[in-house]
Amino acid sequence: MLKGRKICVVLPAYNAAKTLYQAYTQIPMDIVDEVILVDDGSVDETVQSAREIGIKHVLTHESNKGYGANQKTCYQAALSLGADIVIMLHPDYQYDPRLIESMVALIANGVYPVVLGSRILGKGARKGGMPFYKYFFNRCLTLFQNIVMNQKLAEYHTGYRAFAKEVLQKVNFMANSNDFIFDNQMIAQIFNAGYEIAEITCPTRYFKDASSINFSRSVMYGLGVLKTSLQYRLQQWGWKQYPLFSARP
Repeated sequence: MLKGRKICVVLPAYNAAKTLYQAYTQIPMDIVDEVILVDDGSVDETVQSAREIGIKHVLTHESNKGYGANQKTCYQAALSLGADIVIMLHPDYQYDPRLIESMVALIANGVYPVVLGSRILGKGARKGGMPFYKYFFNRCLTLFQNIVMNQKLAEYHTGYRAFAKEVLQKVNFMANSNDFIFDNQMIAQIFNAGYEIAEITCPTRYFKDASSINFSRSVMYGLGVLKTSLQYRLQQWGWKQYPLFSARP
């Protein structure tokens, strides 16, 4: 706990057996109360590895349902355990688990309700090996979203996030896509609900076993980002109502 608030780390896993140990052993367990791993139909030994290293809460999808569907299970499980602060960390060791304490402190002290670990603040992305085309489109999409959504984030596309319980209880994340665009939809929901988002610099690692989507799926993700941004703007103007911005049942 930190400041009397229960802290839960969720690990949305898919074929993460080779990197799970490295990621898990760097989680600051002196403040983290619970770790939940949700396996999304992996074909490797992710579940076995999770149990061997001592992860108490291991949930499984019988088949691959998608990155967004995995997160839905993660957040529901964390809330059911009574978590006050939830950190979503990829178990592929692309993001540094040692930042959890800093991210949690901003929430536990009531400074911000949401914190993102940004690869773009500083030089972490390119230094860590992010391919240039991904960096370029990341910057272009972020610029577009900041203009359309009237916000000022360094990056909308990081997978390293921390949330106060009340945010997860309010935004209707269950209405989001089961695919990768889930992350972007959730940021739009958070802004639509009136919450502010903090960012901290996050060093990033790109290597063979780190998860990544291919070029064609990246294009589909980019189109989804454009769509989500425009939906947010129309919702804000009151021109149209979208289910993802509805209150959580």
